[in-house]
Amino acid sequence: MSCFCLSEISLCIVCPVTSLKTDTDRELSGVLQGTEESSTEEKGPEPGPNDGPGNQGRTREVEPRARSRPFSLRDCLLKYPLFFSNLLFTVLGLVVLALGLWGLINKESFAQEKIGQISTDPMLVFVMLGLVLSTLCLSGCVGALRENCCLLQVFSATVLLLVAAQVLAAIVAYSLQGQIEGYLRSGMLAAMVRYQDDLDLRFITDEIQIGLQCCGADNYRDWEVNMYYNCSAPGVLSCGVPATCCVDPLENGTVWNSQCGVGSQQLDEFSAQSVIFLGGCLGGMSRWIEQHTGLIGAVGIVLLGVQIITLFITTRLMDNIQCSKATR
Repeated sequence: MSCFCLSEISLCIVCPVTSLKTDTDRELSGVLQGTEESSTEEKGPEPGPNDGPGNQGRTREVEPRARSRPFSLRDCLLKYPLFFSNLLFTVLGLVVLALGLWGLINKESFAQEKIGQISTDPMLVFVMLGLVLSTLCLSGCVGALRENCCLLQVFSATVLLLVAAQVLAAIVAYSLQGQIEGYLRSGMLAAMVRYQDDLDLRFITDEIQIGLQCCGADNYRDWEVNMYYNCSAPGVLSCGVPATCCVDPLENGTVWNSQCGVGSQQLDEFSAQSVIFLGGCLGGMSRWIEQHTGLIGAVGIVLLGVQIITLFITTRLMDNIQCSKATR
């Protein structure tokens, strides 16, 4: 408060200066605070326990937060080709698997009276091939998309085993050519024995005989191993051969004559050559392989090269993933 004296009378007049004093205090505190901030900026931050003499006066850098791995052109060239190629083969494997299961179910191979012969069913090959192909390619597809090193390692290890197995199989096949011909002959004769009972073996045998224009394993008389085409069997098929052995099984080019090979085993070669093919399918297979050796080799090299490139891309992608995790 302020007092003013008037003449001889001591009179104190109280002046309301409360608001004026408050404004003055605010201005003074603002000036002091600005002075402290400017002095703090000039001195820099207080040195911490790990700050040496050379680091004093420098602005402390704030460590950035860990972020996800940035997308790069290398990722595009490694990750997505691997993903899409494995996705394509996964779908192909599922189609093959579905085809094999459809064949087994359609033939009622899971029935109690046929379950014992399922191990020799050709459709089982499609089931196993489709299952392995879809499972393997699915692991590579998901591993590439999610950058999962565990799945990529399983995929690359399996591909490496497949490459080694194919190379080993090619070496063994080349060194055991004579024995392989014996195995093919045994398989062909076994298919001929079950020609009327197994629709799959019948389809395969017919396609081979039509495609190679052959009859039987070594010659047309091999069909005597079949109980229906044996000369001692009753019925119209006795001493005959399937219609797929006939030179012209179509009458007038339109109607399929299923009886064109009836009695052909009783004919001599001169008379039979105008009706059926005399040569066996094993000789036809050998001639076909000799004529297409270059094509078979080229296809094998391309398939092997694709697998090696896939293995290389998978390895490089795993290296990039591990390096990115190490630098985080």
